[in-house]
Amino acid sequence: MRLIQCEHQGRVHAAQVESDREVRLLDADTYTLTRRAITAGRSLVETAEAALSETRLDYSKLIEEKHLLPPLTHPDPAHCLVTGTGLTHLGSADTRAAMHAHSQQQAQVAETELTDSMRMFKLGVEGGKPAPGETGAQPEWFYKGDGSCVVAPEAAIAVPHFAEDAGEEPELAGLYVIGDDGQPWRVGYAIGNEFSDHITERFNYLWLAHSKLRACSFGPELLIGELPAHLEGTSRIVRGSETVWQKPFLTGEANMAHSLANLEHHHFKYPNFRRPGDVHVHFFGTATLSFADGIQTQDGDRFEISLPEFGRPLRNPLRFESSSPAIAVKSL
Repeated sequence: MRLIQCEHQGRVHAAQVESDREVRLLDADTYTLTRRAITAGRSLVETAEAALSETRLDYSKLIEEKHLLPPLTHPDPAHCLVTGTGLTHLGSADTRAAMHAHSQQQAQVAETELTDSMRMFKLGVEGGKPAPGETGAQPEWFYKGDGSCVVAPEAAIAVPHFAEDAGEEPELAGLYVIGDDGQPWRVGYAIGNEFSDHITERFNYLWLAHSKLRACSFGPELLIGELPAHLEGTSRIVRGSETVWQKPFLTGEANMAHSLANLEHHHFKYPNFRRPGDVHVHFFGTATLSFADGIQTQDGDRFEISLPEFGRPLRNPLRFESSSPAIAVKSL
């Protein structure tokens, strides 16, 4: 089952995707449906099927009229935590090396000569897929912000005036809701554009935290159920009517150094990430970046990320901000 969220008659609703042309409205938003499923001890698919209405909407019209929303939101954005992991995919070490202008294949050199990034990647390859019941290697982890940093599908991603770069990161995102007893529940998966400032990161990897404090987007569709182990997608940048960059990307556990269960464990092992009622959006990483190929984005460029199993592509144009007021702290 695939769901979207949209605005309809002044309210937020989830809707089941019946085709690429039509969606069928549900009687509540995705967060409410998820809480309903947890309380009732039923699957989200069963809960969603019981909530179907007879109202059908034109999918393309929802897009044209900018009524699409991220497929899972919290009523209070402060209770949505957006995070992610890096160096998780089998090609991500080479991409990171290229991004940082290293030509040597460091995975083959002596342990004492490995960069921190390559050492982290090697840990994942050797211990990122533990046997059931065992704990695997920790991944690289980062924080992006709360729900206020999430941009709806088709909406513009703002680039702050102090940014050095504005680059896409095509990834899978896991979407979660925490039950009243602190149990994390996976709602499903979505296409994500984790979007980062790669020039800032390249200057010094200790600025990775700064590079990640940017907007992001995911959706438009939420895939409920098992995730295929092998997924092949396409990431492109469109400028006007011209595609200026396009590349295939691979994801899913078959193409990853870490299992999803291991990534989830190392996120939710922290008690403050199991706060009842919270929503979590967790990006699983990528190995494909236009920045690694020397692409510099411009105002008005449009990112398009597609995975056939997830229905319609995730599309977002870029909007560069020219300035913003200086921030000064006042003393009380």
